[in-house]
Amino acid sequence: MQQVAADPDHSSWYVERFRSMAAAGDDLAGEARLIDTMVGRGSRILDAGCGPGRVGSALARLGHNVVGVDVDPVLIEAAAEDHPGPRWIVEDLAELNLGAHGIPDLFDVIVCAGNVMTFLAPSTRVEVLRRLRKHVHGEGRVAIGFGAGRGYEFSEFLNDARQAGLEADLLLSTWDLRPWLQDSDFLVAVLRPV
Repeated sequence: MQQVAADPDHSSWYVERFRSMAAAGDDLAGEARLIDTMVGRGSRILDAGCGPGRVGSALARLGHNVVGVDVDPVLIEAAAEDHPGPRWIVEDLAELNLGAHGIPDLFDVIVCAGNVMTFLAPSTRVEVLRRLRKHVHGEGRVAIGFGAGRGYEFSEFLNDARQAGLEADLLLSTWDLRPWLQDSDFLVAVLRPV
């Protein structure tokens, strides 16, 4: 929410940016394609930091049971308006408790795309990862992607994930399955609960 505090029009700009990209026919479903390959049809998927709903809505169109969570009510309102079907919830990931919203079941996969981890206050990163861990079942996975140069080193993130009870199963440099190398400028980490 620091971004919104610094620029009150940021959320509206962000919504319109993705609406324009969708209207232009841009491919906005790359992350969803990867997540879809990880699970069977009709799986329970949490889109953590869902923004205006582009990833969660693509997964819902593929037949999955999707819940999207974001701290920004403007983004959640846009997700609900543009993408009916999934359940969209305003909630801070550092306080994530979907049971309080009547969603007690654990998820098969949690996806956290769009550099969400780099927008978190550093003091909340491990807690967010712990909360994600608590919402995925033991055989599930948490897929998180973000770019380099955003104030969160990949090695620090992987250490935080281990501290939160998540271990890396697969590291990629893109959502389209390119291998991760030490000098990659993007990380997609597929994590398993331990």
